[in-house]
Amino acid sequence: MKVYHYAKCSTCRDALKFLESRGAQYTPIEIDKTPPSKSELKRMLKYYDGNLRRLFNTSGLVYKALGLKEKLSTLTQDQALELLSSHGKLVKRPFVLGDDFGLVGFVKDEWTERF
Repeated sequence: MKVYHYAKCSTCRDALKFLESRGAQYTPIEIDKTPPSKSELKRMLKYYDGNLRRLFNTSGLVYKALGLKEKLSTLTQDQALELLSSHGKLVKRPFVLGDDFGLVGFVKDEWTERF
């Protein structure tokens, strides 16, 4: 399982502690240095019924600086995935991909059910 995280994000730190407390095996990846690939983003989209907005860190500075609140609905899926795969801070985190599941954000109830 891959866990994309941002070291300065307290939610990501909490999520990693949660995984460690459950004995989960994972590969940590710094999302700002190595964003998820387009293929990984497409996989995650399947777990969220194609809802692109769920993949974006809508409260982030990069999202706001690019004016994506107004622009997101006009982007094609490929354009949105290109942005996400090239700007790790645009991706909602933590971003977790397992063999047969995906999770974005740290929603403790969802994580407790999964782990």
